[in-house]
Amino acid sequence: MQGSALAAAVAQTGLVQAAPPDPDAARDALTGSFSIVINSAPHQMTVDTRVTLLDLLRERLMLTGTKKGCDHGQCGACTVLVNGRRVLSCLSLAVMHDGDHVTTVEGLAEGHGPDAKLHPMQAAFLEHDGFQCGYCTPGQICSAVGMLDEWRNGAPSLVTDDLSAHPELSPAELHERMSGNICRCSAYPNIAEAILAVSREGA
Repeated sequence: MQGSALAAAVAQTGLVQAAPPDPDAARDALTGSFSIVINSAPHQMTVDTRVTLLDLLRERLMLTGTKKGCDHGQCGACTVLVNGRRVLSCLSLAVMHDGDHVTTVEGLAEGHGPDAKLHPMQAAFLEHDGFQCGYCTPGQICSAVGMLDEWRNGAPSLVTDDLSAHPELSPAELHERMSGNICRCSAYPNIAEAILAVSREGA
């Protein structure tokens, strides 16, 4: 009787019991599908909307050259190029890149396997010993490639004095433009030499 009375009381209030949550609907609400081109290869992806671009690259596509360092956008180890611009992949959700072209350190070289030709920046880092442990190197290289494109296009930095002229890639300019990439081993002098060598070659 008590149950019947309660049901009658609920009916009089106009309230109805909520349906149990649908786990499939909840899962679908947290996934997104998108198209993305990574290292010139097209991909159709369906992922959890909370997945970062970094985790997509490393855990779904096994492109482990891009490193997870701080995972907070502070170290630069996860830097990749998105439509030619530098992006911290740990701070960028994968689903935000529908239609984008992403280049990781694996995609900088021409060709694959033993016959691949290294990108000039990759070759310069080897020639000038622009690394020690190597963990930050993929991010350093991708950032350097993007940075030189910005510089060649005349983009100023925080330390550019004359905004009406093309900035010179001085030590201060280089330091500022690469300040988002940390090397815990402090290989900065050799990293700078590698980048300057490529800038002089016009690559």
